[in-house]
Amino acid sequence: MRENGSHKSGEVALEFDAWFQCINGCSGRYQLNEVIYNCPDCGDLLEVTHDMEKLKKRSPQEWQSLFDERYRRHDWPYGSSVWGKKELVCPNLDNDNIVSTYEGGSNLFWAERLGHQLGLEELWVKQCGMAHSGSFKDLGMTVLVSMVKQMRSEGQDIKAVACASTGDTSASLAAYCAVAGIPAIVFLPRNKISMTQLIQPITHGVMTFSLDTDFDGCMKIVQSICKEKEIYLANSMNSLRLEGQKTISFELIQQFDQEVPDFIIVPGGNLGNVSALGKGFEMMYELGIIKKLPRLVCAQASRANPLFRSYKRGFKSFKAIQARRTLASAIQIGAPVSVKKAIRALTKFDGIVEEASENELANAVGRANKTGLLCCPHTGVALAVMEKLVQRGEIKKNDRVVVISTANGLKFTDFLVKYHSNTLRGVEPDCLFKPYELPADEARIRQTINESLNGNLTV
Repeated sequence: MRENGSHKSGEVALEFDAWFQCINGCSGRYQLNEVIYNCPDCGDLLEVTHDMEKLKKRSPQEWQSLFDERYRRHDWPYGSSVWGKKELVCPNLDNDNIVSTYEGGSNLFWAERLGHQLGLEELWVKQCGMAHSGSFKDLGMTVLVSMVKQMRSEGQDIKAVACASTGDTSASLAAYCAVAGIPAIVFLPRNKISMTQLIQPITHGVMTFSLDTDFDGCMKIVQSICKEKEIYLANSMNSLRLEGQKTISFELIQQFDQEVPDFIIVPGGNLGNVSALGKGFEMMYELGIIKKLPRLVCAQASRANPLFRSYKRGFKSFKAIQARRTLASAIQIGAPVSVKKAIRALTKFDGIVEEASENELANAVGRANKTGLLCCPHTGVALAVMEKLVQRGEIKKNDRVVVISTANGLKFTDFLVKYHSNTLRGVEPDCLFKPYELPADEARIRQTINESLNGNLTV
């Protein structure tokens, strides 16, 4: 059922307010329906700032009850786990302009068997890839595309929405723009994403550019294209995206009945996600919904590790690098746009940054999948980093650990096939499996089954 702006609780979302403001604290404020990405004074990124005093007029218990009342119901648009927290995400939107695919509410999987193998009592995997387009990007894209729909309804001349992508952002933007009937343009690095990721924007009928460059090269091009205000930028330097992504934090607290995990480990490429997670937990802490903060861990592929290098220097400096090709293609980024936001979050959350090699990330996926998960290589980076922290004793046996799985493993079947056929360069698979190829001879099949179950065969 659709409603026009009112809650069942009788309050109106527009009583609350949010705006863009510079991450460095410059004095300017800018409306969320303005086409602006950087501070006019210092040139740095903007972030969405909420009127916390208005939000504090509700008690923590009232917020919890409201969120639980809406969660996964069919009262438009609050059944979406993003829009069920509308007041804390984007209260400035009219419900009629919300573009939603019922995003969020993804499974929090208790990885009991894998955890026990690693010596952990509570290992959880937040499966954000169980989404409409197959990745966590939907959480942010619903907010951004909804705002574009509102801006167009107000008469702003926005002809299209554009992004650079390593695959998942383009898929999400294409899907949401297709739902809304808004033209989209995506820029992808040629031969550096999976075929599944490439076909998603194509099948949604959006303008797709496959370019002879890497993500950072695509990013430079899209930023230049979007200097013309009639083409709106959809990358995570647009902080509307992070407002949706921060709801992962809200969901985790709901799913753990208001208890806070000890560690949250997230893959890091453009670094919007770790920034968003931090913002979500900070917001809940200020509102009194939670009483402590988790430790955040950002996991990078060793071939694309500029934040890890900065962390080793105590964040005293940061230098962009030329990212090398990695199996974790979605985080093959050497010049992340959200680096300042990420460092700020990690500093506040006693954060850790660690890296994983190609061999480590691939085998982390192999071990996890053997216990029933189906992981993308980026989740493998987070799992491999978690294993290192457990081995070093930084994560203890009784800690509650959450790994953020960012995309659906089915988008990376080429990676999984190569792993199990032992054709990944630089990877020695620890969990190699392959099918038995036999004639349709029942006796042979029975013999093979018996030998395998009795330990005389390896798959």
